Amino acid sequence: MEDDSVLIEYFGDTPIIRIIDFLLENRLFDYSKKQIIEETGMSKATFYRYWERIVEMELVKPTRSFGKTTLYKLNEANPVVDKIKELEMALIERAAPIATKAIPS
Repeated sequence: MEDDSVLIEYFGDTPIIRIIDFLLENRLFDYSKKQIIEETGMSKATFYRYWERIVEMELVKPTRSFGKTTLYKLNEANPVVDKIKELEMALIERAAPIATKAIPS
């Protein structure tokens, strides 16, 4: 798909990649689980199947709560998140010359 991010393009459109990719692309903001489900377009069942693993790996951190709702964002203090960001940048750099060649002059 043309709108896919480099992470999805290179690693496939899997639920865990979609969740991480969404949080990575929107890392300035925090989101509820419901918002992440809506924005990634996955079912609740699929989301919750992978969410616990993401939390256990500390890829996300809770930022604030109101009522029963907790908001989360990417845990930028986690070294794994740093490596994912580095990987994304490397893939973007690698894809840029390929994309430039694909554009007709």
